Amino acid sequence: MTTPPALLLVGHGTRDDDGAEAFRSFVGDLAKRNPEMPVAGGFIELSPPPLADSVAELVESGVASFAAVPLMLVSAGHAKGDIPAALAREKLRHPGISYTYGRPLGPHPALLSVLERRVEEALDGNARTDGTGTGTGTGTGTDTGSGTARRSPGDRADTTVLLVGRGSTDPDANAEVHKAARLLWEGRGYAGVEVAFVSLAAPDVASGLDRCRKLGAKKVVVLPYFLFTGVLPERVRMQSEGWSLANPDVEVLSADVIGGTDELADLVVERYQEAVEGEVRMNCDACVYRITLPGFEDKVGQPQQPHFHPGDDGHTHGHGHGHGHSHGEGHGHGHGGGHSHSDAGDVHAH
Repeated sequence: MTTPPALLLVGHGTRDDDGAEAFRSFVGDLAKRNPEMPVAGGFIELSPPPLADSVAELVESGVASFAAVPLMLVSAGHAKGDIPAALAREKLRHPGISYTYGRPLGPHPALLSVLERRVEEALDGNARTDGTGTGTGTGTGTDTGSGTARRSPGDRADTTVLLVGRGSTDPDANAEVHKAARLLWEGRGYAGVEVAFVSLAAPDVASGLDRCRKLGAKKVVVLPYFLFTGVLPERVRMQSEGWSLANPDVEVLSADVIGGTDELADLVVERYQEAVEGEVRMNCDACVYRITLPGFEDKVGQPQQPHFHPGDDGHTHGHGHGHGHSHGEGHGHGHGGGHSHSDAGDVHAH
């Protein structure tokens, strides 16, 4: 039997040890769920193992072909540019390998269901405080939400949700969070689902809560739009608690992150299969590197620069950012002077 291409999960990295361990645990769980194919995972910065080590491990085990799936919710600079550049660099280091590049997770219906469950847990007082994102499940990183009763839409009319994303300098990525918020609101009966960001974009958490209050909210569930715990989700919680102390007339509840759920595992495999079968469909309609958007006109056609890691040897995690990003589609493609596709690092402009 032919061994299928390996699955390589790519994370951003975090200075939070629990968050990094949650990623590594999820990779391990995914490998156990899919014994028919090699599974590995690495980070582009901040946390071990670095992506270079993960690729080297696959190559040393005999893997010559893999599909890389960015374990990210939105398609911002890291998914559009840094990961494709890092993969192209690994192609140069290991000339015999080939790879395809999948798309970020996005506001998939399965993840919207998990977000809904996290809101229910917060309303029931069941949100975890350790940031593992396992809800009312087993604590192993794969919960099914058992023990959480789902409210009917009619029972949610007094609940407003504030969905808090990471925030980006890429307007397309910020717009994806708004899309997730709208899809979460549809049909679920919440009084509203508003959006805030914890960094790099407005409104910030306090401003988002101010908006909810001005719209008449008396109960707000602050819902972090993050896969795993980390510095930023913890900042969301602390800022929410600070705002709540200053505004006691509004009940503020903090929900948990998505976590390593069964739904997330299934979605990653779906993204893997898309990449292997050549069915990746990236949305480039609002990409600042292709389309002139107000305030971002200077980004169109910018030259692409790899994500720079000083002394990059697979063991360092400090970095600086070049300017410009590439966009992954199928085999990965970049923007800069023209539209190009890269097949395992070989660029074909067209």
